[in-house]
Formats: sequence, C-alpha cells, structure tokens
Amino acid sequence: MKTKKKNYFYYYYIIIINILYIFSPLNILGREIPYTIEDRERLIRVETKLEEGLKAVNQRMDSLEKSLNQRIDDLYQLMLVLIGAIIAQTIGVIGFVLWDRRTAISPVIRKTKELEEDNEKIHKVLKEMAKNDNKIANILKQAGIL
Repeated sequence: MKTKKKNYFYYYYIIIINILYIFSPLNILGREIPYTIEDRERLIRVETKLEEGLKAVNQRMDSLEKSLNQRIDDLYQLMLVLIGAIIAQTIGVIGFVLWDRRTAISPVIRKTKELEEDNEKIHKVLKEMAKNDNKIANILKQAGIL
C-alpha cells in the first residue's frame, strides 16, 4: 500500500508542475504579441505629444535664457553707472581739495608778498640812511645787509 501512495503523490506532483508551467509568466512572454493599427496610431500620438512637449520646453528655456541675459545686461549697466558715480565723486573730492587749498593759500601768498615789499622798502630806507650815517652803515654791514 505504501507504494501506491507514492505513485499517486508522484502524479499529483507532475500535474501541479504542468499547471504552473502553463500559467507561468515565461510562457506568456514567449508568445508573439500582434502589433495592430491601433497600437501604431497610439504610438504616433505619443510621439507627437512628446515633440510638442519638447518644443514647449525649448521655448521655455529660450524665454528663460532671454530674461537671464536681460537681467545680466541690466546689472552690467547698473555696475557702469555705479562706477561712473564713484569716479565722479572722486574727481569732485579732488577738485574740492584743490580749490580749498588754493582758497586757503591765497591769503598767505598775498600776505607774504606784502611782507616782502615792506622788507624791500625798509632795506631801501636803511641803505639811504647808511649813506649819511656811518653808525647805521656799520650795523648794516655786520648784519650782512650791505
């Protein structure tokens, strides 16, 4: 009796394996799938949608590139304006310093000229006096004026 049970078990085992093989994914993948006209039309629609999407993406990238270039140009112009303003301020400060020095030095120059003229007048007067007075002449010689 034991042998009969083993034989039945063997048959059950073979039947289960055949059923699993029939319904296995390998069997399904092995079959040829027909390519229909509907599939072709669907593929064409997908291709056109992809092309339209690609065109839209390219247009978006072009518009972003244009706006980015415009922003860069605007920043460049702003930078030039700021550099021009800094240069103008520097020139203005230098001009103010030169004008202020000229304004501050001109009274000193005027006063110095007046003192030199007074000094020349005093020298003339002393030389005239030294012609008549020997004492003054000796003092002027000792001072190195004559």
